[in-house]
Formats: sequence, C-alpha cells, structure tokens
Amino acid sequence: MKRLLVVLVTVAIILTAGWLMLRRPDISYNTLESVYSKSNSRYLKSGNKIVLHFTDTGPRDAPTLVLVHGYSASLNTWDAWARKLRKDYRVIRLDLPGHGLSRCVDNDEIGIEQFITSIDRVTNSLNVDQFTLVGSSMGGHTAWAYALAHPEKLDGLVLVDSAGWLDAPGEGDKEPMIFKLLRNGLARNVMKDLDMSALIRAGLEDSFADPALVTDEMVERYSAMSRAPCHREALLKLMSGTTLRVPASKEALGEIALPTLIQHGGGDNLVPVSHAKKFAEAIPGSKLIIYPETGHIPQEEVPAASVEDLKIFLESVYAEPETGPESETEPLGGPGGQ
Repeated sequence: MKRLLVVLVTVAIILTAGWLMLRRPDISYNTLESVYSKSNSRYLKSGNKIVLHFTDTGPRDAPTLVLVHGYSASLNTWDAWARKLRKDYRVIRLDLPGHGLSRCVDNDEIGIEQFITSIDRVTNSLNVDQFTLVGSSMGGHTAWAYALAHPEKLDGLVLVDSAGWLDAPGEGDKEPMIFKLLRNGLARNVMKDLDMSALIRAGLEDSFADPALVTDEMVERYSAMSRAPCHREALLKLMSGTTLRVPASKEALGEIALPTLIQHGGGDNLVPVSHAKKFAEAIPGSKLIIYPETGHIPQEEVPAASVEDLKIFLESVYAEPETGPESETEPLGGPGGQ
C-alpha cells in the first residue's frame, strides 16, 4: 500500500507540474489588436466599451454582403474572398462575440440568438437594412437562423459548410480530437487555461483536405485570439451544449424564400456533406455546389473556385429584373440543384 501511495503521489505531482507548465495567461486586447487588427478595422462600442470588431470595405452604393465566420475562427477566414469581392460589393465582416478581436457580451447566453443580435447591431450602426448574408460552419447556422428571424432584411443567403443538423449515427466519427475533448466536461475544465496550440494545429489540419495549408501563422493566430480575456470561457461554453440553440428542421428551413447558395467541401470532417444535401432538399429553389477533395473551409482551401461560384450567384441575385410580358423567373438551380 505504501508503494502504491508513493506511486500515486508521484504521478499526481508530475501531472500537476505538467499542468502548471502548460498554463498560459490571457493576452490583452491591446496586444492582440497591435498584431491582428487590419488597416480598415472598426469597433462598435456600447458606451465607452468596445463590443464588436468588424471591417467595412467596398463601394457604399454597391450591394452589401455580410460575412460571418465559424466556431473559434475570426473575420480573417474571409480574407481571400474579400479581396475578390470588394471592388463590386460592399463587404462587411465581423468577429462574433468571444471570437477574434470582439469582446464577450454575455457568456451565459452566448449562442445563435446572440450572434443574430450581433449582426443586427453592426448593420444597424452602418444604416444597412438590406444585404446578402454569408455564413461558414457555425456562422452558416447563424445565417439560416437569421434568415428565418429577419427574412425582410435579406436579398440572398449563402451557407458554406453550414452547421445546424444533428449527426446521424456514425457521422461524427471523423470529428477532430480537439472537438471531442471539448465536448467532455472534465476535459474542458482541465484544458481551459492550457496551451492548446498542438490540439489547435491538429484540429485545423483535420479541417483541410490538404493539411499543408495549415501554417504556423494560422495556428498562432487561432491560439492567440482564443486567449483574449473571456474568450476561452466563451468557446468552452459554446462546446458545452448548454447554450441557446436553434435546431435545423425541414419544416423550418422550408419557410426560407430567398435565393440560396449552399457550398460544401466534399471531404469535410466536421460537417458531413450529407448535411449540405439536407439543406438543399429543405430550402426551396436552393443551389448546391460540392467541392471535391476539399475540407471544411472552402473559402480558404479553394478560394478562387468558391468565390467565382459566389459571384455568379450574386449576379443572379442582383440582376436587373427583366420587363415585358414574356419575362419569367425561375428558382435558382431548382430544388437541391447541383
């Protein structure tokens, strides 16, 4: 018994020492902004306090696009698309609460409803009342939920590897290890203050069909932004499953009467391609494009192809209406069109 007790105490000391060595403090917003803010960064304030970080580029009289990133990401995920779009469109990108350079609003209530409100806060501050909403992953979940809540504000809807459907048995087997760990309450508590760089790298590599696209700079950016004050708490709260959710259903999505484009990586390990097909079947007149040998983030992995498909879609959304007795309109792509 004495030997066993010595072994257990020794193991406990080693684990505690390792945990202490891996602990990382928060990084101040001032420090993060000095590294990651953009030349066109803007900040929405509530009183004297900064709340949301966003960018606003392109002609003010052009059609407006609002781009919303996914879980643990930031508005940086849209860099390649923004460069291609800002000549012809007004492009607004925002960091959701608890992400990027945005602050936390209320981590007890963080979730889709809070993100919908955040989109409204940014667009209202800019006097933008009509736009096409584009969302990736969790941002896609936010986008279609926004379309159900405020259809009158949208010209079109774009879902990029969108979340929202529950996994069928076996569908989540390829999920990156970091997400599996974060779904475990004990693991979340242990990992909360630790250096997550190795797991972040592994998660990003699982998110791309070509892991070589994951750079040291990308891993450092994700890791650093997750260490902003309160961000780790926000991210863990989102993963806990206790935050407010808006579940996808065929009945609810069938109410969306907007031109809708669905883009999805054929090799997505996070959101199965079968979920994209469910969106296409549920949303009337939607168009589905699947990118072979592409992972969870087509806007970064195949930016040229995916943005060109987006531009074709936008041209149809913002085309001048034909006039005359013979003019007719048809749904974009037909139900679940390819």
